[in-house]
Amino acid sequence: QVQLVQSGGGLVQAGDSLTLPCVASEFAFSSYTVASYAMGWFRQAPGKERVFVAAISGNDIVTDYTDSVKGRFSISKDNTKNTVFLQMNSLKPEDTAIYYCAFKVGLTSRALPDYDSWGQGTQVTVSS
Repeated sequence: QVQLVQSGGGLVQAGDSLTLPCVASEFAFSSYTVASYAMGWFRQAPGKERVFVAAISGNDIVTDYTDSVKGRFSISKDNTKNTVFLQMNSLKPEDTAIYYCAFKVGLTSRALPDYDSWGQGTQVTVSS
C-alpha cells in the first residue's frame, strides 16, 4: 500500500505562486519500473466533485493537464525524495479547493477510480 503524505497549501492572493509537495512513503519511485506507475493531482472545490488537475508518468515523459491550469501549473517528481510536486503560478480565486495527490499503477489517467492511493488533501485558498 502506497502511503501519500501531503503538505503545503494555505491562503494566498490572486497572482501568487504556491508549490504543493506529496511524499510517497513505504514506496520508492526507483523501485518501480519507470513506465509502470503514474502520479496525479486532483482538486475539490466547495460543493463540487473532485476533478482532475494534472498527472505525470513514472518516466516523466508524459504530463497531462486540465485546460484550466495549462500554462500556469506544472507537475514534476523528485525520485531521490520520492516526492511529486504541483507548482501553481498565477493563482486565481477559482483555484480555491482542497488538493489531493494520488498514485496509480500503469499509465497516466484523468479518471479518479483509476487511482489506487490518495493523499489526505491540503487546502488552497486564493483571495481576490
